[in-house]
Amino acid sequence: MAMPMTISQFPALLHAEGLACRRGERLIFEGLRLNVPEGGALLLLGPNGSGKSSLLRVLAGLLRAHAGSVHWAGRPLADDREAHAGRVHYVGHQDALKTVLTVRENLLFWSRLQDPDVSPARVEAALAAMALAPLADLPVQLLSAGQRRRLALARLLAAEAPLWLLDEPSVGLDLASVGRLEAMLAAHRATGGVVVLSTHVDLDLPDAQILQLDHFVPKFRPIAEMGQEAWL
Repeated sequence: MAMPMTISQFPALLHAEGLACRRGERLIFEGLRLNVPEGGALLLLGPNGSGKSSLLRVLAGLLRAHAGSVHWAGRPLADDREAHAGRVHYVGHQDALKTVLTVRENLLFWSRLQDPDVSPARVEAALAAMALAPLADLPVQLLSAGQRRRLALARLLAAEAPLWLLDEPSVGLDLASVGRLEAMLAAHRATGGVVVLSTHVDLDLPDAQILQLDHFVPKFRPIAEMGQEAWL
């Protein structure tokens, strides 16, 4: 179970200041700050629509913030988005798998996009870690929803990346697979990796910070000079 901690005031590997996110005409959150140290974990909480998925996409560089900045090791993400993409593993709601390829082919394809020099042995180890080795030669279209999710998560191990951004990673997993995920998270953090995730499952994340997204929802108030009401 994650134990709440106060967002640290000290320099961190992943840092964001004054973040605001707008989707269409709606400002989802504003004034958000986070600071995650090496080996740290940040658990995002809040009701549907509070911005958990949007924040993860902003941190991944997939969605531009409406305001504020994100830094990695003291450098703004905006300075080199390509470099940031190379240090991130992002797992969203969609498993993003090619159904006509086999389990092994999917993992090889994705891991080589991340690291062209990745070794086949590393890919095989990732398959074994998520209990997918017996399914390695099956087309993905034959897998169950839970098996597909395990394959999506195996990508975390198939190529290195220090920052893991996970949106409801335990969806569709049985208890044994949740245990494998927890072991992956612990091992990644033990080597100095950073984890930011949202989940409705009680995952074992020792010393994780908690960020309550609905605390950053902007208030609805009139803007007199604009002659209309708007989200600020």
